[in-house]
Amino acid sequence: MPTQPLSHNSSLLLAASAFGTIAVGFGINAIVNPISALSFFSLDTIGAGSNKTLIDSLMVVYGVRDIFVGLGIYAATYFKERKTLGCLLMAFSAVAFMDGYVCKAYVGDGEWGHWSYAPVVGVVGALLVGAADGA
Repeated sequence: MPTQPLSHNSSLLLAASAFGTIAVGFGINAIVNPISALSFFSLDTIGAGSNKTLIDSLMVVYGVRDIFVGLGIYAATYFKERKTLGCLLMAFSAVAFMDGYVCKAYVGDGEWGHWSYAPVVGVVGALLVGAADGA
């Protein structure tokens, strides 16, 4: 009896759903509580003293980005579009790496809050596109 490729392991779909939920949660938090979301970038003190309208507006845009990512992950998971899902997760990983870079380069702190989960998301994405399936 042949074994199924690793990319078809149902645990990967569960992990992807969890990542989608995290993205949606981050997005909702950014819209509902912008200062809390800024704390993930070590910018909460800057945001508290800045132009509130500007900060709130930018955080809605940021929140919608994260919600869009999460809903895209949910859709690809629901329809079991593993390669599409894998590409979405690798893109989400790249966003997390870039978010960490911004923290490091512009704030000097907080990068590991992003860099700690980015590789996990990227590896799950790579597995879903078949990186470990062999020939």
